[in-house]
Amino acid sequence: MVAEIPPEYKNGFANGPPKPKTYRNEAERRRYEHHEADVVIIGGGVAGCTLAVALGNQGRSVILLEKSWKEPDRIVGELLQPGGVRALEELGLRDCLEGIDAVRTYGYDVIYFGTGVKIPFPNDANQKTLEGRCFHHGRLIVRLREAAAANPNVTVVETKGCLDYKSTHTGDVLGVQCVTDGKQDFYFAPLTVVADGYASTFRKEFLPIAPVAKSKFWGLELIDAKLPMPGFGHVVLGDFPPILIYQIGEHETRILIDIPDNLPSASVANGGVKGHMRNVVLPSLPECIRPSFEAALEKGGFRSMPNSFLRPVTNKIPGLMFLGDSLNMRHPLTGGGMTVAFNDVVLLRDLLSVEAVPDFSNTKLVLKQLSKFHWQRKSLTSVINILAQALYSIFAAGDPNLKVLQRGCFRILDCLQGYTSIHNF
Repeated sequence: MVAEIPPEYKNGFANGPPKPKTYRNEAERRRYEHHEADVVIIGGGVAGCTLAVALGNQGRSVILLEKSWKEPDRIVGELLQPGGVRALEELGLRDCLEGIDAVRTYGYDVIYFGTGVKIPFPNDANQKTLEGRCFHHGRLIVRLREAAAANPNVTVVETKGCLDYKSTHTGDVLGVQCVTDGKQDFYFAPLTVVADGYASTFRKEFLPIAPVAKSKFWGLELIDAKLPMPGFGHVVLGDFPPILIYQIGEHETRILIDIPDNLPSASVANGGVKGHMRNVVLPSLPECIRPSFEAALEKGGFRSMPNSFLRPVTNKIPGLMFLGDSLNMRHPLTGGGMTVAFNDVVLLRDLLSVEAVPDFSNTKLVLKQLSKFHWQRKSLTSVINILAQALYSIFAAGDPNLKVLQRGCFRILDCLQGYTSIHNF
């Protein structure tokens, strides 16, 4: 269960996180007055907030830094697989899925040239179908931030321009330097966690890899769309890159349209992205969805996000670790990103527990545990990463050979309809 949230910590801190009238403990006083903690986390998103709560629940003193505590408005991070729901429950944060108009999901409907195949999630031990959730991304983030702020061992701070602060003697990361209220500021901890998302500024300095993006998801919000199979995500396939559709609220449905770089039907000569949507996407959608899509198309407000791939590497910098999209990304077609992040936090909660690592100042022991994290996470994340990249390659079908694989993949799913289910990731 999430701790009771005081009124001043609700509504996403639209005016910035408040300072408490009285300190809840001595560690909180040190966090506010001396900017010292056991761990500093950069990024108040999916991974950062969840890790802050997990470590705070173990008695660690945590400072959570975020450049803006206003409710984010994004077109990705809206679909959570059953494995992610289970991880939130294990972290005591499942309540964060309540009160945000989340929609229960039970699997996928794959539509190939107008023919649909139903692929449900598997059953649990009690033969009950497992459930995912779809929602407005920002609403979940607000709830996670509220849970972090309500934890007596976590202090949330709004600050910008974070840079690493390293020892001039050892090179160990000692914390971060940033700008708070227009003034230079510092926050110190023996462990700094970078969870600043897909466009991480720290990644460029510390990791020898960079994300690769060959396409973008362009998103629209459909109002009162009629879906072929309510309660299921829809993947639409044909002679075009894949289209993903899922309901995110009582009245709202998200449609994400994959547009690879240099796609001819989205060229300027063919009307750009809007031309591709009108000339290619609209005629290919199930007839029941077309009216709401056409209305959204006329309204405009197109937004996009790069579809990035980033392979994970072992954390080897003393005093620093990466988490979430700053560490590892895969194509969002399968909606596995948040499930990976939440399960990573479950694993880190155990590997970095007080029993396993009494003091984060023992950087050798921390690095040893992070090496274990790199390998142990593969049992789940490698499945999600490989599945996402492989399915996208097949579903995008950019050449004739992949078209054959695409057709074969769909026919296998069609033959197994009623006998197969999506593995519970």
